[in-house]
Amino acid sequence: MSRKTIAWAAAAVALALPGALYWFLFAASPLPVPARLELAWPAAAPPGEMAVFRIPTGVIHRTAGFAYRGGSFRDSRDFAMTAVLVLHPMGDLLIDTGLGQQIDKQVLAMPWWFRALTDYTVETSAAEALDAAGYDPKQLRAILLTHAHWDHVSGVPDFPGTPVWLTADERRFIEDGDFVTVLARNMRDVVYDEVAFEGGPYLGFPRSHDVYGDGAIVIVPSPGHTPGSVIVFLSLPDGQRFALVGDLVWQLEGISERQEKPWLQSRAADADAAGVRENIVHMAALAEQFPQLTIVPAHDQRGFARMPLLPGAARGEGRRVE
Repeated sequence: MSRKTIAWAAAAVALALPGALYWFLFAASPLPVPARLELAWPAAAPPGEMAVFRIPTGVIHRTAGFAYRGGSFRDSRDFAMTAVLVLHPMGDLLIDTGLGQQIDKQVLAMPWWFRALTDYTVETSAAEALDAAGYDPKQLRAILLTHAHWDHVSGVPDFPGTPVWLTADERRFIEDGDFVTVLARNMRDVVYDEVAFEGGPYLGFPRSHDVYGDGAIVIVPSPGHTPGSVIVFLSLPDGQRFALVGDLVWQLEGISERQEKPWLQSRAADADAAGVRENIVHMAALAEQFPQLTIVPAHDQRGFARMPLLPGAARGEGRRVE
C-alpha cells in the first residue's frame, strides 16, 4: 500500500481524532506574508474575437475543513468540477474537462474507501454542453490539462482525436501516480502533446509558454500538487485577467488567507508540499499587487463567478451519486 493510499484512508477517520491531534492536523496556520513583488503587468494583445466560458459538469460535496487549514467542517462546500472553453481565432482550447459522460464507470476503478469518501453530483458533461450550445468539438485545437488527476481528465474520452496538452513531467506522472491518475493511465488512443516552456519569466515564474504569441494565454509551470501542474493566465479583450491555478489550492481561502491543505489532505494529494507552499505564497503576492487578477482554483465556484456560462448550455438538474 503506497504512502498516498495510506494518507487518503487516514482522512476517513479524521473527524474522530482527539482534540490535540485534530488541532495539529487542521488548525489554521498561515504561510509567511509574501514580500511585495515589483513586477510590471505583462503586455497582451488578445484578439477581439477571443472569449472565455465556464462549463459546470458537477460538484463534489466537501467542507471548508477538508479544503484548507482552519476551515470549518460545518461549512459545506461544493467543489466545482468545471471545464473552461477559450475561443480564439488561432484555435480553441478546453482547459480541463470536469466530470465526463463515463464518470460513474470510471469511479469504479478507484479504491472502495475513496468511493466511500467521494459524494458527487453529476450535471452536464462538457461534451454534452458544447453540443447543446451548437459547438462543433472539431474546432478544438486541444484540451489543456492543469494536471492529470481523475477529476480533471474524466471527460477526455468524450473528445476522441482531440490532442491533450500537458507537461513532460505530468506525462510521466500519469504512469506512476498511483490511483489518482488511474483514469488517465487507462485511457486508450489519447494523443498527448507535451508543453515546452521556451519563454522567459512571466509574473515572477521563471519560465512560460505563450500559446498564441499574443499574451492571451500564457502557461507557467507550477509543480507541487503534481510534478507537472501548471497555472494558466488568461488575458481577455475587455481587460479581464484570470489565473487558473488548478489544484494549487482547493478554495480561495488558500490564497487569500495563505492556508495550505490540511496535513492529511496535503500528504495524500500533493506530490511536493514545499512546492505547493512556495507557489501559494507567490500567488498571494500577485493577488496583493494585482487586485484586478481573478484567481480561479479549479474547485471553487466563487472563482468562476466572473466567467460567463457557455451560452445555450443548459445546466442539468443534477444526479447525486454516493
